[in-house]
Order: sequence, then structure tokens, then C-alpha cells
Amino acid sequence: MRAVRLGPRSVAALALVSAIGVVAFGWPLFAPGDSGITTHAADAPWLFAALLPLLLAVVVATIADTGLDAKAIAMLGVLAAAGAALRPLGAGTAGIEPMFFLMVLSGRVLGPGFGFVLGAVSMFASALLTGGVGPWMPFQMLAMGWVSMGAGLLPGAARLRGRAESLLLAGYGAVASVAYGTVMNLQGWTLMQGMASGISYVPGDPLGDNLARFVAYCLTTSLGWDLPRSVVTMVLTLTLGGAILKALRRATRRAAFEAPATFEDSVTPKDPAPSDAP
Repeated sequence: MRAVRLGPRSVAALALVSAIGVVAFGWPLFAPGDSGITTHAADAPWLFAALLPLLLAVVVATIADTGLDAKAIAMLGVLAAAGAALRPLGAGTAGIEPMFFLMVLSGRVLGPGFGFVLGAVSMFASALLTGGVGPWMPFQMLAMGWVSMGAGLLPGAARLRGRAESLLLAGYGAVASVAYGTVMNLQGWTLMQGMASGISYVPGDPLGDNLARFVAYCLTTSLGWDLPRSVVTMVLTLTLGGAILKALRRATRRAAFEAPATFEDSVTPKDPAPSDAP
């Protein structure tokens, strides 16, 4: 049972947002040296802020396609608030970010559509909570939406349970945590000035050269955060995942998102006729 099912319009909007996101994340590796965008590398992330209305359009399209009801909105609000509250607990210290495991588990139970919306909304709420609003915020919203949506696309959602499911989600969470940090590095790589030539972005250089510099940049700057985030996500999924999965599935069954509303006429019984007996 899914809180939000992806209909044709929401799939199209999500595909459009994801395609633009891939371009926005990956343009430094492919932009030619004589391209106008390479002369404005420091301004490029601000252009990506235009993606925020498209992210909101995904939510609107999903509501239009599936009729997101009050129960689904309430669950979205509760989980987004929980995710936003979990993020500052580690404040990014050494990669301790416990919100990732909740996004993975929620996406698994509630499906890719709900997962994408939840990841984006949670990151937006946490940015407001921590004061982390800036040109990087739409990147974070999209990347976290991908993380949670990917969990909803994993196989065996209807049959796989128990330890095997926990291991699957722990492995996915570990990989997704590192992938999140890697794609976010692409967002900030072009803004870093004065770095060593072996790790800095060189506009217009061949793909292989810039890719080698980017790998070196990730290894020297963010791997110390990405790996602990991966380990924390995996450990929390293995230790708390089973109980949280059961709670989410129980809440989903009770909410009965897909059950149609039925109304029955209430008939008031008539009073029995008075007896003629003395």
C-alpha cells in the first residue's frame, strides 16, 4: 500500500526535474572551455535555484494525479518534521547524520513517489531549522529526494521481510550516503578557489583530467564525512530498522490510503407501537 502513487503527470514532472538535476550537477565535467558557462562557474549554482519551482511542481502534479488526502499529508508532515529534527543532532560532525536512515526506511514502505516528496520537503525544513538556506539548498533537496525515492524502487517491497530486508536497506543506505556526498561535491567543486592544482576544477579540460581531479577532491575533502555517514546509516538501519519498518507499515495499514470512502445511510428504528393490552 502506497501513500502516493506516481501517475503519468507526476512521472513526467519527476523525470524532467531529475534530467535538469543531472545536468546541473554534472555540467562541470562536460562544459567545453569556450562555453559561456565556464566563465561564470561561480554563478552557475545560483541558476540551479530555478529548479525549486519544478520540485514544487512535482508535489502539485502528484496531488493532482493521486488525490493526496489529509492522512497522507499528515504522515508527510510528521516524517518530514522527524527528519528535519534528526539532521541537527550530529550537525554534520564527522558525517553523523541520522536522518538518512529514516528517509531510506520511509521511502521503502511508502513508495518512490512519497519518498521523493518526503526527501525534498525534509531537507527544505531542515535548512530552515538550521539556517542552511543558500544556493546549495535545491541541490540538497533533489539529492535527498533521489535517496528516498531509490529506496522505494528497491525490489521485494511486497514479499521481502525480516533480516534480509534490513540487510538490503542497510547496504542501499550505505551506498546512497556516499553517493549523496559525491553528487553534492559536484555542486561545490567549481566554487572552491585557491585549491591545489591536482584537485581543482579546470574549465574546459578533458573529461578524464577533470574527473581525476574530482575523485582526488572527494578523497581529500569529503570522504572523512561520507564514510562515517554511510556507517551510521547502516548501523541504525540494522539496529532500529526492523521496528521502524513495522511501525510504518502498521501506520500505513491503519491509514488505508487507497481505501475508498463509503457512506451508509443511517436508519433510525421506529418506536414499537403501543400495546392495546391492559
